[in-house]
Amino acid sequence: MAITLDQTIAQKQRSWFSSVFASQTFWVLVAVVLACIFLSFATSSFATPANLYNITRNVTFIAIIALGMTLVIITGGIDLSVGSVLCLCSMVLAVTMHAGYGIGTGIAASIGTALVVGAFNGILIAYLGFPPFVVTLGMLSIARSLAMVASNNTVVFQFGPDHDKLLALGGGAWLFGIANPVLYMAVLALLTGFVLRWTRFGRYVFAIGGNEHAATLTGVPVRKIKVAIYMISALSAGVAGIIQTGWLGAVTTNIGAGMELQVIAAAVIGGANLAGGVGTAFGAVVGAALIEVIRNSLGLLGINAFWQGTFIGGAIVLAVLFDRLRNLRQSE
Repeated sequence: MAITLDQTIAQKQRSWFSSVFASQTFWVLVAVVLACIFLSFATSSFATPANLYNITRNVTFIAIIALGMTLVIITGGIDLSVGSVLCLCSMVLAVTMHAGYGIGTGIAASIGTALVVGAFNGILIAYLGFPPFVVTLGMLSIARSLAMVASNNTVVFQFGPDHDKLLALGGGAWLFGIANPVLYMAVLALLTGFVLRWTRFGRYVFAIGGNEHAATLTGVPVRKIKVAIYMISALSAGVAGIIQTGWLGAVTTNIGAGMELQVIAAAVIGGANLAGGVGTAFGAVVGAALIEVIRNSLGLLGINAFWQGTFIGGAIVLAVLFDRLRNLRQSE
């Protein structure tokens, strides 16, 4: 029986709606929206301009690193070193500028450090066959130790002749009163989404996560892509470190401590599958938003802040459970 044009369009519309409603990212976004609506009525301080400004700004640091982490997770890997890499890159920037160099030199040194760390991780994992968990766990300790060595474990809060430029870079609001970190996050999220959706590199990333052996047989340069992925992950941590340094106006050696757990949580909650092959840039941003809304709401509702880890851990478990149920339904 011939299928009419109207039937074809209707079928595509149904498949589109079904894919949206089956998407974990969609339901996490719904949860964020509902939480914001509830908190707007439950508290008098949530929907204030100052609090919303802080929420959107705080989301960016987790979200930017989660974009890089999502690429790593799509390939079936993990990067536990991002919090320490952020600390190291922030300290390199601060120490370089404190020594009298300009902001351009400081940023270049920070970005260069991130790329070297990422390349080191990637080479050990891709070419020498080390487990990602072991390599990045070791780098977690190494990077923070190097940050302590670079600063002699002191606080750096003077950034030389370009001190004010750095503070404006991370703490300013140059466009329509929107915090600069939010603008950076939006640009990076769009760029990451474009790369994953429309480029050969993005297709290679998903191919490696779907079936690495098959990707190798079809000519995908698996090792080179893996090295590039870990460099991107470290680079995202370095960029977040630069922005956060400008926002805080000081760098300590405990900056970024424990951030890797929040970043992984953001990626997983946003729909990235720890088994590989699944993940989106938008999901990373939405996952980071949910974590920040949870963190912000605890104080506003008078809940002990120590419960934050419980809520975030519970959200991770629910996200994985949702993914497992979806896979079981599809297999049936």
